Amino acid sequence: MLAAALPRVLCRLSARRYPAGLRPPRAAWRGGARAEGGSGRTGFERRRWARPVGGALCFLGAFSLFPRDAEEDGEDAIILLLKRAKLSVMKGELGEAEKLLHEALRLSHQSENRKAIIYTYSMMANVAFMQGQLDNAEKLYKASMSYLLAGDTKEDDNAILEMSLKLASIYAAQKQHKLALAGYEFCILTLEEKIAKQKDLPEDVLPAEEKANTRLLLGMSLDSYARYLLNINQLSAAQKMYEKALQISKDVQGETHAQTVVLMSDLATVLDAQGHHDEAYSYVKRAAELAKETQHPEEHMVLNNLAAILMHKEDFLQAKQVYKEALKQAQQKGDVASVQHIQEELAELAKRRKGSK
Repeated sequence: MLAAALPRVLCRLSARRYPAGLRPPRAAWRGGARAEGGSGRTGFERRRWARPVGGALCFLGAFSLFPRDAEEDGEDAIILLLKRAKLSVMKGELGEAEKLLHEALRLSHQSENRKAIIYTYSMMANVAFMQGQLDNAEKLYKASMSYLLAGDTKEDDNAILEMSLKLASIYAAQKQHKLALAGYEFCILTLEEKIAKQKDLPEDVLPAEEKANTRLLLGMSLDSYARYLLNINQLSAAQKMYEKALQISKDVQGETHAQTVVLMSDLATVLDAQGHHDEAYSYVKRAAELAKETQHPEEHMVLNNLAAILMHKEDFLQAKQVYKEALKQAQQKGDVASVQHIQEELAELAKRRKGSK
């Protein structure tokens, strides 16, 4: 019953004020933000799941909601505005993207192009979310969901589920814990049921790519839920979610995929926080090896986690060497936040070494 009712309930809920002093969320595909409320011991929080193809929220996918000839000819003013907005988002020019999207929405309403309205609302919601405008993002996601649900879109459609996941993450950031938990549980349970139903469908009925996209969306939901559970100190539950997300990433994307590597490191983080230092070390050591082999863009963050776990194992000499390598890479990449964090960790390491003598 909950799975059937929640999307429409979420669409009707009123927006809440953004809590004073709460840091807004980072851009969905950027790394480098330290975990909210963390001790600083175990690294960084980031979103890194590839977006399932075909959902209404895909910034980087094709404009599949519109006719193919209009897309190819590039004559449609709305298409051009959306493409320009997408490019602005990729450049990090969110203010410019917002202006372009408002113009696209105006033209979409003028032409009564329902698909364009839905797509534009979803892009506007993502931009607001990336800017930390949570109340506005909430309203825009609900508007987009309302348009979709008023048509022929089912409540277990991946576009609806992805927007429900975004709403859950907004409520988590706003510390509206009941709504956050209900949202995460709805997304995960609905996706698990959907995957079970799709499992034995033949390729001509449901392509393997679509099945994989749904599994990736489940992985993204589990990952987001795990980070929320970690932030509210439900470590054992967070561990279970990370384990499931990691298994999905391994199965669908492979062990060497960038997401798999970071999930290994994240799982190590939550194991370490529970005092399971040896098991944590096993995961983070493998993550560091894969990060080096694949030239992972966040290798310095994985090394930071490896060094932290070594410090907690009281292997101070090795921890110092790994921290120094992490610091070197962070400086080379111009990651100022990571540089500052690693320097703080090196100072903490020095205190621990001194106290152990």
